[in-house]
Amino acid sequence: MQSNLFLFILSIASHTAFIKQTATQCGFDYCGIAKAVPLDEDARRLEAWLNKGMNGSMHYMANYFDLRVNPQKLVPGARSVITMLLNYFPADTPKPDTPKLSRYAWGNDYHEVIRAKLNFFLQEMKQRIGEVNGRGFVDSAPVLERTWAQRSGLGWVGKNGNLINKQSGSFFFIATLIVDLELEYDDPVAKDYCGTCRKCIDACPTDAIQENRVINGSQCISYFTIELKDMLIPDEMKGKFNNWMFGCDICQEVCPWNRFSTAAHEPAFEPIPEILNFTTQDWEDLTEESFKKIFKNSPLKRSKFSGIKRNLKFIR
Repeated sequence: MQSNLFLFILSIASHTAFIKQTATQCGFDYCGIAKAVPLDEDARRLEAWLNKGMNGSMHYMANYFDLRVNPQKLVPGARSVITMLLNYFPADTPKPDTPKLSRYAWGNDYHEVIRAKLNFFLQEMKQRIGEVNGRGFVDSAPVLERTWAQRSGLGWVGKNGNLINKQSGSFFFIATLIVDLELEYDDPVAKDYCGTCRKCIDACPTDAIQENRVINGSQCISYFTIELKDMLIPDEMKGKFNNWMFGCDICQEVCPWNRFSTAAHEPAFEPIPEILNFTTQDWEDLTEESFKKIFKNSPLKRSKFSGIKRNLKFIR
C-alpha cells in the first residue's frame, strides 16, 4: 500500500516537472499550476460586475457563466489548471506623434500563435504521460485566466485589472490548460504589491479604472476602439483618447512594475514593419486592399478596415 502511494506521489512530481519543462520548450516565460476548483468568490464578483452593465455591448462576457467559474464544467474530471505567460513587449517603437496601437497588436495575432503552442503541449503530454483529457484556452474562451494565474503563483491582479508579475511586469499573454491530471500545485500570490500606488487610476483619461479594482469596461479606450465594431464612438469621449487608435496601454505604461519589462523573444510578435514605419499620412491613405494584405495576420483585423478608419477620424 505504501509502495503504491510512493509511486503515485513520484508520478505526480515527474508529471509536474515534465509539464514545466515543456512550457519552457514551447517558449513560455512562466508556468504555474493550481488545483481545479470552483471559483465561488470570483463568481459573485463577476455577477455584480455584469449586473452593473460594465461589460457594455460585450454581451458574450455574460455567456457560459457557469463554465467561467467552474473548470470542472469546462473539462469533465478536471483536476489541475496550468497557466503560462508569454511576453509580448516589443524592443522597437513606432514613429513619434503617429496614431497609437496597443503593443499586443504590433505582431501576429496571439490567438493563433498560442493556440498552436497549446495544441503541441497537449500532444507532448499525451505522448509522455498517456491518455490525458484536457483543453487549451487563450483569451477568447470562458476562463478567468487572471485568477488562475494568481492562484498559480504567477502574479497578482493589479488595480488596472492586469496580471502583474513581480519580476517582469504585465506585458504578457495568458494561456491556460485545464487537464484531468493530479499535479503538484504552486503557492498562490497572496500579497497585493500595488500598495497605495494609484498611477493607473489617475492616468486613465476616460475614468475606466475605478476604486477597489473595478474596471468599467464600457468606458475603456480599448472597448471603444475595438469592441464597438462599426458603432459610433460617443461624442463625449472626443479629445480623451490621447491619440490611441487601436486599444490602449496607458495603464501599463505608467505602472512602476513595468520598468522590469524586457523585449519578447517570440518571433511571431516581432512588429509588422508598417506598424513601426507608418506616418499619420500613411494611415490616412491606407486602402482596404492594402489593409487586408498588410494586416492579414494581425489583431487589427478584429476592428476591420472600417473600424480603423472610424477610429482614425475620431482621434484627428
